[in-house]
Amino acid sequence: MSVKLTPETENLMSIKPKKTKIRKRLLHAFSAVLFFSYLLHAIILNLAIRLFAVEGEMNFRAHQNIYAETSGVIGRVGTISFLLMVIMLIVAVIVTYFLANSLTRPIEKLEKFALNIGNGDFTPNDFQFQEEELENLNTALNKSVKQLDEYDSEQKAFFQNASHELRTPLMSIKCYAEGISFGIMEPQQASETILSETDKLADLVTDLLYISKIDNITTAYTSAEADLCELLRDSATRQEAVAAKRNISFIYNFSETPIQYNCVSELLSRAIDNLISNAIRYAATEITLSCHKKAHHIEIRVADDGAGITPEALPHVFERFYKGTDGNHGIGLSIVKSIVEQQGGQITAKNSGTGGAVFTITLPL
Repeated sequence: MSVKLTPETENLMSIKPKKTKIRKRLLHAFSAVLFFSYLLHAIILNLAIRLFAVEGEMNFRAHQNIYAETSGVIGRVGTISFLLMVIMLIVAVIVTYFLANSLTRPIEKLEKFALNIGNGDFTPNDFQFQEEELENLNTALNKSVKQLDEYDSEQKAFFQNASHELRTPLMSIKCYAEGISFGIMEPQQASETILSETDKLADLVTDLLYISKIDNITTAYTSAEADLCELLRDSATRQEAVAAKRNISFIYNFSETPIQYNCVSELLSRAIDNLISNAIRYAATEITLSCHKKAHHIEIRVADDGAGITPEALPHVFERFYKGTDGNHGIGLSIVKSIVEQQGGQITAKNSGTGGAVFTITLPL
């Protein structure tokens, strides 16, 4: 149901509240306080004079001289009081003006700084404020600027690398499609290659969408208790068919009791899926899944009996778009790292003493 607005209603809705500056509000406030103070003082003084005058008239004959002298004193006191109030008002206006400027100048600096952030300038400032609240606000803004700068740089690098990775399968698909079109390639073989590249492209797009979801600073997730051993077992079950084709079996080394942990099970399951998928690609005959509770943390391990990670690739396995030997597109392990760190944990990679790669996730208790 839609409501039609009349021109009068639209005009009322378009009226914005009048804005005032801090220095003006302070000046108005001080002026009002002084004015009412002066008014109250004048009323009290006037009442006192009148009461004294009435009493003086009653005793005029007995105290004529004293009354005259007192009336003169009261008049002078009133004059002096008025002059003092005027002086106080002037001093208050001057003090208020400088006080308002001392408050508004740093606020104007921070306002300009915030506008620069909105325009994409993530250069931190070196402002120093005496007021603790303003200093805390400036520190928070500088911290936000640093985070936004890092996020902006990561996003730019991400899109550049993603564009490059998307271009490769697309060029292959286009090449083989043109080969079929011009009759220079055997259709069956070319179509199989196109389907294979299409699958790679679909996997790449899925991973790109997932990692953009993880990196989104506005995305909120709901945590809940989950059995980590069950997450590992379920992930292995989902990939048993793929492992069986490669004659790879799973070995489970779990704690005797369930290990409950407060986490985002959807994300952690995806991280474990990626680790197991990576292990299937490189394992020779078996993959060992371990989950144990230590004194201060929970330890999850995915180990394979393959050739292991080369010394050159070991420091870079979690970098986005870094592809080792027989790697796909270099996003899977970077997703694992992002998820684990988002859950407050850490992940490491090394080679076992008997060969093969070992990935260890450490989650704090």
